[in-house]
Amino acid sequence: MKAILKNKNVLVTGGAGFIGSNLIQRLLTQNNNVVCLDNFATGKRINIEPFLSNPAFKLVEGDIRNREDCDKAVAGCDVVLHQAALGSVPRSINDPKTSNDVNITGFVNVVLAARDAGVKRIVYAASSSTYGDSESLPKVEDTIGKPLSPYAVTKYVNELYADVFAKLYDLEIIGLRYFNVFGMRQDPDGAYAAVIPKFVKSLINHESPTINGDGSFSRDFTFIDNVVQANQLAATVESKEAVNTVYNVAFGERTSLNELIAYLKEFLSPYDISIGDVKINYGPERLGDVPHSLASIDKAKTLLGYSPEYSVKEGLKKAIDWYWENLSGQ
Repeated sequence: MKAILKNKNVLVTGGAGFIGSNLIQRLLTQNNNVVCLDNFATGKRINIEPFLSNPAFKLVEGDIRNREDCDKAVAGCDVVLHQAALGSVPRSINDPKTSNDVNITGFVNVVLAARDAGVKRIVYAASSSTYGDSESLPKVEDTIGKPLSPYAVTKYVNELYADVFAKLYDLEIIGLRYFNVFGMRQDPDGAYAAVIPKFVKSLINHESPTINGDGSFSRDFTFIDNVVQANQLAATVESKEAVNTVYNVAFGERTSLNELIAYLKEFLSPYDISIGDVKINYGPERLGDVPHSLASIDKAKTLLGYSPEYSVKEGLKKAIDWYWENLSGQ
């Protein structure tokens, strides 16, 4: 990937998380000064350990729910990449208040802190969950349904606030609706772990992964490098038509959970041939899940110049070495 965002002072909220730490790694190679704001509620210190000795990196340990922490982190920055959030549909169902506090109050704090610090461009992590009960495929940015979870509500409210704040305060705010991002540094543990690292860890340990439903549900799985590219493009695009809107960030290809398991077995088997024989369990469908998700990425291609480099298979091939190295000993 060519350097897109360079020689800037960049705040990455949630920088110790999966997506945030991958963004920071790329930005530091492109002569940027990067500030990471994280409270380590879900982020991992190990994710940012490689950056701590870099003089271009600064850690602000704080919480986006605290306005003072946001003010401290954004001071002197040129652009904000807002990745901090409390993800997971099931977690938001179990604890809607905390998801609301982090994802909505935190979002408002970050944007207002950026405004008061004179930062004009804010790129934030939106979500494909915003499409809710809309059954149309592929998902097109202007056609959404009703949210199916508290998490989806919070991410939609972010979009509403972004639109209002951009108009009221003359800001340039771009939302990126991520579709099932996967890749290096994604946590396989915990009740709310993403499906790919969870499946990988189970297969490596010869434990039968559990698929919710019959495996026919499908997702537009998106490799992390595609997401890093989209953030940089959104941070630097100059066209007025391209700002103050939202974009799907995906590959534009649908993969069922059964197909995903088959890919994982194929790519892990060279490390351990017996992984191919691990049986799969099928459980009940998960509350709040949508059956299928597939993104149209035409808008991002046209207005941002987005050109995703990695399909799900190509991304898994690139990530599998990291998965094996980091998960096989656990």
